[in-house]
Amino acid sequence: MRLRDLAAGVLALALLTGCAQSVDPIERLGRKAAQEVRPHGGAGRPVRSYRRWGLQAPLPRAPRPARAPAFRPASPALPLILSHVPTHDRVVFLTYDDGAARDPRFADMVRELRLPISVFTEDGTAAPVHGHLARPRPADAGTHGHRFGRTTLRGLPYAGQRAEICGRPDRPRPRLFRPPHGAYDGTTLRAAGDCGVRALVLWRASLNSAGRLTYTRTARHLTPGDIVSVAPDDATGPPLTQRTSHLLARLEERGLTVGRLEDYL
Repeated sequence: MRLRDLAAGVLALALLTGCAQSVDPIERLGRKAAQEVRPHGGAGRPVRSYRRWGLQAPLPRAPRPARAPAFRPASPALPLILSHVPTHDRVVFLTYDDGAARDPRFADMVRELRLPISVFTEDGTAAPVHGHLARPRPADAGTHGHRFGRTTLRGLPYAGQRAEICGRPDRPRPRLFRPPHGAYDGTTLRAAGDCGVRALVLWRASLNSAGRLTYTRTARHLTPGDIVSVAPDDATGPPLTQRTSHLLARLEERGLTVGRLEDYL
């Protein structure tokens, strides 16, 4: 009897230790999840994250320039006026206005693809109205000044433009600034310089709310160093994530990627 009991005990132990891992549904689920989030090429991103956002391959990482390109403003006291960055790196720069916060999925897209975008907000910070962008902002999205209540600055007297650009005294002053609608004059430049703005950021190409890419020059394609302005969503057009996804696919087709604007200034 003792020998028979011992054999039964050994058989039961073997069943417990040898089969438990293969039949435990919780462990199988955990194993499957771990496989799906395994880093790609050591970059720390999910293997299929780029496919989730409509890309055929992971977006290449932009090189960090050894030194910023040489810019020559019209005067040391005036900011630069930029729509293009002179560089041989195959990068373009994606810039968004404060309306980017209307699409909650956009923050997930920026974080998962690690897009080094620049966001121009009304006060240069990730205020509560930009809450959806608060998560990706520290690592991926730089925030800069855009406007402070006015629909346009051009034509306003110096005092009015300076008040609009400098903003509230309890907020940090923007180093990069985008005038509303890209409209500015000599007074804008003087006021921006006095507010500590280093560059007025315009654009070579713009992606409108309908998903159409238009250009400010004769060439009808993106080239290295171009700054792209992406319009916020409206009630009828495709969402921001979809428009950005299509834009990234076009960059891939031309062998371009997204660079961090601040690294090149």
